[in-house]
Amino acid sequence: MKYTEEISNKLNELLIKNYDAEKGYLNAIDNVESKNLKMFFKRRASERSEFAKELRTEILQYGEIPEDSGSFKGTMHRNWMSLKSTFSSNNEEAILEEAIRGEEESLEVYNDLIKERNLPPSIDSLLIKHKNAIQAAINTEKVHEELVS
Repeated sequence: MKYTEEISNKLNELLIKNYDAEKGYLNAIDNVESKNLKMFFKRRASERSEFAKELRTEILQYGEIPEDSGSFKGTMHRNWMSLKSTFSSNNEEAILEEAIRGEEESLEVYNDLIKERNLPPSIDSLLIKHKNAIQAAINTEKVHEELVS
């Protein structure tokens, strides 16, 4: 496998995670009543959409083809979030818990890729920027979770 193809495969994995996260946040908006949570999820969805655009640009710069949709696992996670919110007594808390869990999974993928020292500096700095934003979102979600529980 060529170096550029290897990098693009790894970036495509992150791209799919970001598609999944964006769709998950958009789904969450429909399952909460709180205007504050709706705005919070809308901002997170927008942020993940921006991450996806940045990753697509990097993949294209390597002459590779970016993925154009999310994963089956992401679809299943969103369906689980919807089902859980339907049967949960405090659905906003349940949705926040699932959002945190999904973000922590994304963070792991970013951390694993950042640990690889064979990435170009431009990609490395982009991944660190995304990772820091995801960590900030997790911290904020945990504060929101405390408020709704």
